[in-house]
Amino acid sequence: MSQALQPVGADPTVLREQLFDLWTRKELEALRAAASKGFSNFQRPLEDLLCVLEGCPGRQKGKANTMGHGILMEFGNWRRSNPKVTLQSVPEASKLGLQRRALSLLTDAQPTFMDPLINIYQLGTLDRNILRLHISRLQSLNCYREAALLSMKLEFQKEVDMEEMCVPLILQDKLPIAESYVSGHPEMEEHMVTLLDSWCHPNFSVEQLCRQFPRLSLSKHQKDQIQPKMLSKQVFRLMEKFNINPGLCPNAVYKRRSDSLRFLMYKRFVEKGMTEENWYDHVQSTVADDPELQIQLVELVVRYDSLVNAAQWSIRYGLPKDRLPFRVWNTMQSLPPSLREVGKGCSAETWDPPKSHQDRFYQLPITREHVHLLKTPEELQCCIKTVLQPGSVVGVDMEWQARFGAVSPQQQVSLIQLAVSGQVFLLDLCTPGFSQHVDMVAFIRGLFSDPTVLKLGYGMAGDLKCLLATWPQFSKESLKIEGLLDLLPVHQKIQRSASSRGGPRGVLVGEGPAEKGLSLLVQQVLGRPLDKMEQLSNWERRPLRTSQLRYAAVDAYCLLDIYSALSQDPACFGLPPDLRSISAVQTEKKKKEERRKQTKRRGEHQDDSKASAPTPTLGPEKSPHRGVDSQCPPVSPQQLRVVCDNMLQGLGRYLRCLGVDVLMLANDDDHRVAAQLAQEEGRVILTCGQPYQTLKSQVGEGRCIALDCSEKARDQAVRVLRHFNVQPTQSDIFSRCQVCNSNQYLKLPREDMTRMLKEKGFLQNHQQPPVPSDGDIWDEQLDTLTLPTLSTPLSPTPLLAQGALRYSPHCRWAPLSDLDPESLTFPGGAVLQLHTVPSGLLPRIPFFFICTGCGKVFWEGSHFSRVLSQFQEVLCITRNTEETS
Repeated sequence: MSQALQPVGADPTVLREQLFDLWTRKELEALRAAASKGFSNFQRPLEDLLCVLEGCPGRQKGKANTMGHGILMEFGNWRRSNPKVTLQSVPEASKLGLQRRALSLLTDAQPTFMDPLINIYQLGTLDRNILRLHISRLQSLNCYREAALLSMKLEFQKEVDMEEMCVPLILQDKLPIAESYVSGHPEMEEHMVTLLDSWCHPNFSVEQLCRQFPRLSLSKHQKDQIQPKMLSKQVFRLMEKFNINPGLCPNAVYKRRSDSLRFLMYKRFVEKGMTEENWYDHVQSTVADDPELQIQLVELVVRYDSLVNAAQWSIRYGLPKDRLPFRVWNTMQSLPPSLREVGKGCSAETWDPPKSHQDRFYQLPITREHVHLLKTPEELQCCIKTVLQPGSVVGVDMEWQARFGAVSPQQQVSLIQLAVSGQVFLLDLCTPGFSQHVDMVAFIRGLFSDPTVLKLGYGMAGDLKCLLATWPQFSKESLKIEGLLDLLPVHQKIQRSASSRGGPRGVLVGEGPAEKGLSLLVQQVLGRPLDKMEQLSNWERRPLRTSQLRYAAVDAYCLLDIYSALSQDPACFGLPPDLRSISAVQTEKKKKEERRKQTKRRGEHQDDSKASAPTPTLGPEKSPHRGVDSQCPPVSPQQLRVVCDNMLQGLGRYLRCLGVDVLMLANDDDHRVAAQLAQEEGRVILTCGQPYQTLKSQVGEGRCIALDCSEKARDQAVRVLRHFNVQPTQSDIFSRCQVCNSNQYLKLPREDMTRMLKEKGFLQNHQQPPVPSDGDIWDEQLDTLTLPTLSTPLSPTPLLAQGALRYSPHCRWAPLSDLDPESLTFPGGAVLQLHTVPSGLLPRIPFFFICTGCGKVFWEGSHFSRVLSQFQEVLCITRNTEETS
């Protein structure tokens, strides 16, 4: 029962004590009544209100639901029935004093506290010098957030130095506030974006900023955010948002092009997922006329391909001798005229793929005559009559140009593929005037809005986004989508069902790790994957090659075969009888999630610092010790399959070092990629921070683990191993390739390595650079290690001279016969990287370990003992490991 309400006094101090008593006892209704009556008893309401607020506890606790905030809200309600209580009713001599007192309350205050005070005391009318001094005072107290919010509310940004305000905010990981601070002021927007771009320069050091703002104490996480790999993404996002000329951001543009170039090299020479012609086109557009990128291209070609090709590229770009890698200049001089130009590898094509491809990949079940390339409105009419038949089933796919390293708006569709039973129609949108013809626009609108035509797609969100970029009129007059079945949610359902039931008949869960997305679904349902070599084609170049037309037709037609197979026996794949119900459930979930996000954004707009629910972490207070989780049986590292978010790459490298099957997101990957990999391959997600809340809702219970970001990567790895009761042995250390995650090696004796080096000319009349020391390869603490370049060998085994252990990695071994003696390639296409083996190493190393996944060469070093000592608390040490040949 509430205590009897005492008479409300007119003294502000007495009223504050009465309200505080009611507040602590949570007598909120009584508090409202007391506040309203107290305000009526005030002789000088505006002055007495300040007296109450100045003594309120919790006023500066950073929360919206404080007693001071409640009093302000009640005063606003009371003032509506007392409209004469305004600052104009106060004597002129007292106005400035009241405004100064109100302004002093805004130190470390919430926006919900700011707005009523600014309104009640008309702080926007204060002398600008007074406001400037107050904002400077907030900055001197490290209250940059409050200073920025107050400046925005009073529209004071142009009178404060942008860098003095925004740099500390960015350093404190408050970029969204800095972004809001400059929004609407073009000069400030450009200034901030170019400033962030300057931080992307390779020579930039965050320590420079720390010296500029010595009062700021930055955590390791905050410093890690001020790195080119993180900042460049923000620069591109802000360039697009603020419509900034890319020429003003040379560092971020260069980094994106450089990263794209390295990706293209990996895609072509390691993954073997791109044809030579496609690679040639993309490399030229990525490098363009940038001399530094041209030099980088030549260096990468030396590393991945051959000296001859490196010399050809050097001749093409006219690169100076002093900038070329070792031996490239000599190779250039020895090239005959017929080999001095870079070849595209073009050859005459037939419609039927090579016999080897026919056996390995899904094949189009129709002939060339039934694949129609449409370029005119007249040709389109046949497609319209065939496709828009009520009850028809249509496979829909789209192709657009990949923008490697380019700064460009949203891609527009180059080709639309529509497959019906027995026929495929390819709509060539690059034909001048065809895409915007009235018949084409009407057909696209009618196709997607017709509920009687079932449209099949896979991951249609990206396709529809490009569709709207191609036809902006669909954004103005909304494009209605009816009768669409996205097979991506169906695939996810298959994966979840397979994981829970151990894999239904006919579904090869987790097999073919190189396959993903639609190709994986085709493999699981139809038995063979898709040939994706043309996926990254130049889809804007005309005429399209035969292999491009075949790829485009296959991508659309396979959707029909998948739908047919799933519809015939959905229970076999763990699906409900009506496949459309899965897509409907996913759509409803997305709508609910979008409504939740909109509600959250509205709340953040009202109070941008509202505390979110804490993320559960696998930290010291929650990490089970060995033996505590007795219901979890011991497992080997090979049994644990994880995907590490891009914020936990250090953890991923440690786990991979101990033999765990680890996929790691790239720095520019969206967090949602982790959920897709987890669903498709039955992996556990390891993440930290806010992405946890989103990711855990997309995978099963216990399939997403949050780590404490403040911990070192080594400690995080120990917690993960203990959590899953993983018990690695010394044979698991370095049993996986640190570069590509493969667990198959070729063990090559010194004699064979010497012979190969001689045959390929690496031991003739020149001396390789000296063997790098351990310190040149990895940092002393693996927490801070960065994977070396592919020309730098790692050391996965112990020194045999120690005598205590005979290292034998717990991996799969490839026979020497797997290595082609002429091309030095493995069956998967990886090329043995002989050029990374220093000649001075040969007398000391009896065996070399070659990763069959990427061709990387490893040898014995001291890192094994270092890892052994770092993880001795979780390792099961044995000394009788048998040697594996």
